[in-house]
Amino acid sequence: MLAAAATAASASSGDQLSGNPAVRSVLFAIDVGGGDGMAPGLGVLVKYAVTSLVFALLGILVFGIAFWLITKMVPFSIRKEIEDDQNTALGIVIGAVIIGLSLIISAAIQG
Repeated sequence: MLAAAATAASASSGDQLSGNPAVRSVLFAIDVGGGDGMAPGLGVLVKYAVTSLVFALLGILVFGIAFWLITKMVPFSIRKEIEDDQNTALGIVIGAVIIGLSLIISAAIQG
């Protein structure tokens, strides 16, 4: 797709180039915010940085609560089973649960 955009850029004028969907998405990404039209304004960057930080902290909080609930629901010590008894199967299951929780939290944040 980028090769087609590069070929179109070398073979056509500016008006025809902006009709290409790949080029249009790049132009939109460049012109997302204030500024001089070439880069997002500082306010937009700060807004996105704060939003990312809030969602990261919210995701970590939800993940921590979910993992705490899991450790309270099982009738044995997860730490003892994995570290002391070398229970590899339980380690794999807990790893899968962690990945699943992370995917669910990520999907919930993205909407």
